[in-house]
Amino acid sequence: MSGPDRSSDRAGERRDGRPAQLTVHGRIVTLAGERGLGEVEAIAIADGRVIAAGSTSEIEAICGPKTRRLELGPAEIALPGLTDSHLHLADAAIAAHELDLSGAATLAEGLGLVAARHERLAPDAWLTGHGWDAARWGGWPTSGDLADAAPGRRVALWAHDHHAIWISDRVLTEAGIGPMSADPAGGAIRRLGDGRPTGILHEVATARATSRIPVPTQEMYEAALPAICSDLVRLGVVAVHDPGVLGADPLVDGPLTAYAVMADAGRLPLRVHASVRAEGLAASIERGLRSGSVLGGDPAGRARFGWLKLFADGSLGSRTAAMLEPFAPLADNPDSNHDRGIWVTEPAVMADLAVRAAEAGIATQIHGIGDAAVRAALDTFEPAATRSLGLRARVEHAQLVDPGDLPRFGRLGIVASIQPVHLRSDAAQARTSWGERAERSGYAWRSLLDNGATLAFGTDAPVEPIDPWPGIALAIGRHWPAWPAGSGPFGPAESLTLADALRGACLGPAQAEGSPDRGRLIAGQRADLVVIPASSVERDGARLAGVRPRLVMIDGQIAFEA
Repeated sequence: MSGPDRSSDRAGERRDGRPAQLTVHGRIVTLAGERGLGEVEAIAIADGRVIAAGSTSEIEAICGPKTRRLELGPAEIALPGLTDSHLHLADAAIAAHELDLSGAATLAEGLGLVAARHERLAPDAWLTGHGWDAARWGGWPTSGDLADAAPGRRVALWAHDHHAIWISDRVLTEAGIGPMSADPAGGAIRRLGDGRPTGILHEVATARATSRIPVPTQEMYEAALPAICSDLVRLGVVAVHDPGVLGADPLVDGPLTAYAVMADAGRLPLRVHASVRAEGLAASIERGLRSGSVLGGDPAGRARFGWLKLFADGSLGSRTAAMLEPFAPLADNPDSNHDRGIWVTEPAVMADLAVRAAEAGIATQIHGIGDAAVRAALDTFEPAATRSLGLRARVEHAQLVDPGDLPRFGRLGIVASIQPVHLRSDAAQARTSWGERAERSGYAWRSLLDNGATLAFGTDAPVEPIDPWPGIALAIGRHWPAWPAGSGPFGPAESLTLADALRGACLGPAQAEGSPDRGRLIAGQRADLVVIPASSVERDGARLAGVRPRLVMIDGQIAFEA
């Protein structure tokens, strides 16, 4: 990973004279230095931090009579704990209790699931959920499709990418959306040939429906979060950057308060940096929140305020990503060769918001999928004030980057917050929608790294599952076994090495949040450690996709053991 990091890079350095309370022996990846794995034979831990890393003899020399010893098995390897740098933690916790259509292969199968949920709900309850995919279903669903499955029901179902929502006729009527309704700035209402709305809303237009859905309460978040947090720890994730909730939270009294309450009560098992959307900026400033500030009174600071999250554009799947050149035309719509996506937030507005946030001590992260959006995000970060905070300026996703913009990441010190797991479901559609640009400039992780970007990996759950390991495997191999027979790697020149990928999963996110004491297993670092099968990192990580840790340690304490 590139970027500022003032922690020691010498794996064998001992920070002070404290005796070790615990030593760990075996194959240990420290990620010391600027590249490579930095493997050592042992590390020593005291008071929740690594105090030395090196050879067995070096570590045994600082053991005392009360030092405990943890011996890894011969077929095991230890890594630094993982951080998911883009996981909608609060949304994912709530979504776990909603209808999940991600496994529905067809519209008919999806409607069957809708009908079954409809039968179990009270008459006036909303039916909410997520996970349908127009590409997977061979076309866009309509409100008419819902009429038989859930007659008279308020239904609102997010697409797989959470950039489009499928709503029922009742919701269309109550939201006042009809043939004469204008598309809002930054959004679109999908229509039939005669102008009637189909029941699909894109980007900003989704608020016409979501503003009517009851907002989860703080208590609901507190009830839902423990289960998903425990699941993450079992997967080796020790920290999360939550880029904010989909629903409106202008008073920032939902997830942020829940995280604070849980941290104060000792019920937050991992670290969280929680961001706010544009509508919550004023309240955040009024409350004196600054990037990195502790939420609540927890002395360990497990819950902290993150970034201002802005949206430049939409998504690949909805063809709302902002493009420098048009999308490839659709076979059934020749006029679509003029599509250049949507500006969810106009570039001038983004620039003003980022400066306003920076003046209040709040860093900014910007969602940018298309190459025009990525360029606008980089333009937003040109003023030095937006890059002089403890938390780093970030571009989220950066799925298509014009080659001329690659060097700007390194020059400006911008974090590329990427989700390699998206390639699993995006590859075919990227080739269709972006043509030869897809593999030339799409998902250009090697080029971003070589041009000085700090890579920070995430999953984007609940868009994808919370499991971080498939994304790490895809970053290396750029291929997924379930792709059609004969499918080769997607843009293999952009593959990362095993060491690069582990740095993106462990170290890059810590650098993004300005934490110089996380992400490595060297002297002075927090003792966050994950033990996995050694076979998973052989053959350049081909088996990483299915990894399940045997042991996870946070601050030197065992947080999970199989």
